[in-house]
Amino acid sequence: MNNRAGEMEVFVLAAETGSFSAAGRRLNLSPSAVSKLVSRIEDRLGTRLLVRSTRALRLTPEGEVYLQRAQVILAEIEEAERLVANGAEAVPRGRLRVNAGVGIGVRLIVPLVPAFLELYPQVELDLSLTDSVVDIIEERADIAIRTGHLRDSTLKARKIFESRRVIVASPAYLARHGMPQVPADIERHNCLRFNFRRAQDDWPFRDPKTGATDMRPVFGNFQGNNGSTVRQVCLDGLGLARVGRFHVEKDIAAGTLVPVLEDFNGGDIEVIHAVYVGHDHLAARIRAFIDFLVERVR
Repeated sequence: MNNRAGEMEVFVLAAETGSFSAAGRRLNLSPSAVSKLVSRIEDRLGTRLLVRSTRALRLTPEGEVYLQRAQVILAEIEEAERLVANGAEAVPRGRLRVNAGVGIGVRLIVPLVPAFLELYPQVELDLSLTDSVVDIIEERADIAIRTGHLRDSTLKARKIFESRRVIVASPAYLARHGMPQVPADIERHNCLRFNFRRAQDDWPFRDPKTGATDMRPVFGNFQGNNGSTVRQVCLDGLGLARVGRFHVEKDIAAGTLVPVLEDFNGGDIEVIHAVYVGHDHLAARIRAFIDFLVERVR
């Protein structure tokens, strides 16, 4: 049987370095030997993975797919060997790629990074913050922290925490425009909204007597793509904002933001999950980070 894991390692190094010579130096092989091993994979698959030129190597579309899967497989082999070598309670180590929304990342995850890395010094944390929904396999992320309803997926998910949404405004804004007393009053206010696709321009309000929920359209002159941005312009006195309470908990406690229409709060919950590719033997660094978040955030 061919040593396919070894061939994968050669291909991955050649693709990552962009050079047969550079890969050969890392593996103590000649450039021609590296080229022959890559050609062996291509012959077996019946497709070209790398385009050779005098300057550099370029991945074909098929090569991109093979590289992504090969990197995952090699990482799993490495983790399996660590598990066997160190026992079931392997020490978390290695690069941990985490993707999170900007608001969650800034307000919750970044403040916890020093404590996590102090607890697990052999982990190299690679944190990316974006409010675009990424494909964690394509982006080679180990964990994605996602907000809201999860679509059906082959990915695994663990709930980190949940947060009730709240409408807030700055004292300065309310001094200029008045405190809304009933939901109908928001028609006279500047409402700060979100511009991503799942956002709604209707805000829910619950009748405290009947429990019925009424969706009311809102209007305003500002839209943002994350909770941190909307929170900031709300602090600056631009208008009313409806965000997850975790974004503004400290601001409410400090009095720099004031809850609005709480008697009519729609009661909807924002749920935050850690999403990851499920395996029978989850990498120690992934399990450690998720367990850490669940414990510290709650």
